[in-house]
Amino acid sequence: MSGRDPGEAHRTATSLELLFDLCFVIAVAQAAASLHHALAEGHAATGVLSFALVFFTVWWAWMNFTWFASAYDPDDIPYRLTVLVQITGSLVLAAGVPRAFENGDLRIITVGYVVLRTALAALWLRAALADPARRTTALRFAAGVTACQVGWVALLALPDAARLPGIVVMIAAEVSVPVWAQSAGMTPWHPHHIAERYELFTLIVLGESVVAVTLAVRGAFDRPHAGGGLYALAGGGLLLVYGMWWLYFARPAHTLLATSHRTHRRRFVWAYGHYLVFASATAAGAGMAGYADHITGGGHASPTAAAAAVTVPTAVFLLTVWAIHLRPHRGAATERILYPLAAAGVVAATWSPAPVLVAGALLALVAVTREPAARGGDGPGQPG
Repeated sequence: MSGRDPGEAHRTATSLELLFDLCFVIAVAQAAASLHHALAEGHAATGVLSFALVFFTVWWAWMNFTWFASAYDPDDIPYRLTVLVQITGSLVLAAGVPRAFENGDLRIITVGYVVLRTALAALWLRAALADPARRTTALRFAAGVTACQVGWVALLALPDAARLPGIVVMIAAEVSVPVWAQSAGMTPWHPHHIAERYELFTLIVLGESVVAVTLAVRGAFDRPHAGGGLYALAGGGLLLVYGMWWLYFARPAHTLLATSHRTHRRRFVWAYGHYLVFASATAAGAGMAGYADHITGGGHASPTAAAAAVTVPTAVFLLTVWAIHLRPHRGAATERILYPLAAAGVVAATWSPAPVLVAGALLALVAVTREPAARGGDGPGQPG
């Protein structure tokens, strides 16, 4: 299993990677549904914290496999079987998400995560045997991933009071493994392939907002007395989805990644920063579902909390996409004011009569007004 050519032409996602993503949709949907339930019940603080921690496991497992597969993908029987084991682990992880939210039971989600990561460690060991030039890097990955899994299992034995600090320590350990491993040498990942993989996952998380908008429209037809508010939510939700898509795909990520082969810090900021991109887009969808409950009287959150569940993650998405995905392209100087100002306006929309509609309109306005600048540079992004 030697490393693939990082300059390989026409490198695209494989059908196995698409199946991997499809199964991760379940985990993302479970996390979004659990956050929606917590928001509707008025448990915003605990719900957001649980979502942030659970979504980390989903995102981290997806991201680590994505970068590995970009560098090593022989597509033989042992490789396929190992990836299918990882997919099985993702489904177990998804099954444990509701329990993690409801009563802090991390046993099932830990089992799924350990299955996922142990299979990945086995792939790194195989890479170490087959690629002598990068053996140290691969062995560091295998050792780091394995040690972290031991830590996650040990975490289950800690008392409840020590559980959250232990999780923070484990997250810090997890994110340190790639930095430590790649300091011994970079794996031969493919810029176009990585860009496409991230684009595909962006579409997955935007799908949660599409689901929320669809439910709002259905609710408007089913409850005519609440139709006005739900139609405003549906219209604003569509603008949010369209604006998020437009902004994320305004510039091609592979051009940044190609230059980051020489700048490791930029690559890690871009890769790790996508946690906020993916989590905020998913949370915005859950927030819209919770706001629909508020409109129809089915939720217990205050009007401000229900609106903030949409506007705050939308502002986080806007700022993060600008900071890690658009700003490095060195766009117009006005963007330094435009994006923070627009994010502030989105948050301020929390106190408007139609917060989702106002936030969506602001996001759409930013997307449309920056389009001429995007076309003047690299042009709209295309799949890698």
